[in-house]
Amino acid sequence: MYQIDLKQPKTAYFIGIGGISMSGFAELLHDNEFTVRGSDATQSKITDHLSSLGIQVVYGQQYENITSDIDFVVYTAAIHPDNPEFKAAQDLGLPMMERAEMVGQVMKNYKNAIGISGTHGKTTTTSMLSHIFLHADLDPTISVGGILEAIHGNIRIGHSENFITEACEYTNSFLKFHPTAGVILNVDADHLDFFHDLDDIRASFRRFAELIPADGVLVVNTDIDKLDTIIHDLPCRIITFGLDNGADYQAVDLHFDEQGCGSFELVRSGENTGIRIQLAVIGKHNIANALSAVALAEYYQIPLEQIRSGLLAFCGTERRFEEKGSFQGVTVIDDYAHHPTEIRATLTAASKYPHNHLWCVFQPHTYSRTKALLHEFAEALSLAEHVILTDIYAAREADPGDISSRTLQEEMKQLGKEVSYLSDFEEIQKYLLKNCVDGDLLITMGAGNVVEIGENLIQK
Repeated sequence: MYQIDLKQPKTAYFIGIGGISMSGFAELLHDNEFTVRGSDATQSKITDHLSSLGIQVVYGQQYENITSDIDFVVYTAAIHPDNPEFKAAQDLGLPMMERAEMVGQVMKNYKNAIGISGTHGKTTTTSMLSHIFLHADLDPTISVGGILEAIHGNIRIGHSENFITEACEYTNSFLKFHPTAGVILNVDADHLDFFHDLDDIRASFRRFAELIPADGVLVVNTDIDKLDTIIHDLPCRIITFGLDNGADYQAVDLHFDEQGCGSFELVRSGENTGIRIQLAVIGKHNIANALSAVALAEYYQIPLEQIRSGLLAFCGTERRFEEKGSFQGVTVIDDYAHHPTEIRATLTAASKYPHNHLWCVFQPHTYSRTKALLHEFAEALSLAEHVILTDIYAAREADPGDISSRTLQEEMKQLGKEVSYLSDFEEIQKYLLKNCVDGDLLITMGAGNVVEIGENLIQK
């Protein structure tokens, strides 16, 4: 098995180098004096940035792009064996690794390799912990699944022993990682196009926890159902956090300001520290995320004052309750929520945000998720006063023909909720222009391209 050693630069080729994660790691290797080349289907701002650094990017994937001077090839999960560059690398016998395996190999180069996992909240919590490490001048290398303003993108190349990254459970990709410290924020039913059921998901998180060495640490939420199946007999140190269940780290005396941003007093090992931590992001769910970051930061002996200032400086990441602007006095928020638990958390948080009426334009993400969690989606979306559904964003899936946004509309009507379905974005925009009034709050929600609706309205 080929192992990436950042102290021994080689020549790397990235198939699909323009992806947000692939591009970040291509830049990281380039910064460590690797010769990095790669290909992508189309030119973009990301590939232009890579080219500006001196990384050679070609457009269109051709057999002849793969040459014998390449030491190893990295490819995305979307690349299949019939890809000409994939086949060329195989024919030449070059070492090959999928993106997640590459991330895992990079992690081996750091003394403190932190993986933030959980069905929800990974990007936010990774960003929170990153802010804390930055405020503590610990010079971390950071890989986050969104755009974080503090690092002007999704990657930061540090020069310390600290590496912080998201660890995603989908297709068990995080099982290729090599964390010395891990966080499990929550475990929920999702990605049921890959996992059999919730027990299968728990088993995956158990295997992730087992990756942490005996001298490492796992920070885990006590609110996780059947938690013992994940943490029993682990050799590493376990630190717990939670809002309700007597955890090592708890939050009490919760308050929310006029913008819906939370604050809490920190309870550590059953004792109220009397120290209040203020957040600049909204919602009770972000208090839980912050607790996990506090717990892990204190494990690394970061002073609490630096933890507090780091958390307060974090104002969110792109597409996580991101204020986009306004039209005719209506505030437009965009949010990545695409699972019922996330929708419920976002809409509950929005109830504390200044508004007259709450509008939600929801774009379901994948047929399999919509079908598996249909009733849960209907219940969660019912928290908004006005709901508009657009077509399901297929992403990686083909239309099975037995599920649609109209199915979700009917499920919501069974709950007594009035909901509209409009397939065309332009029609949705016209509807909102006609019906939203000054002081209303509009949330565009989903992991697809629904963000365009709010952006177009702001430009009108």
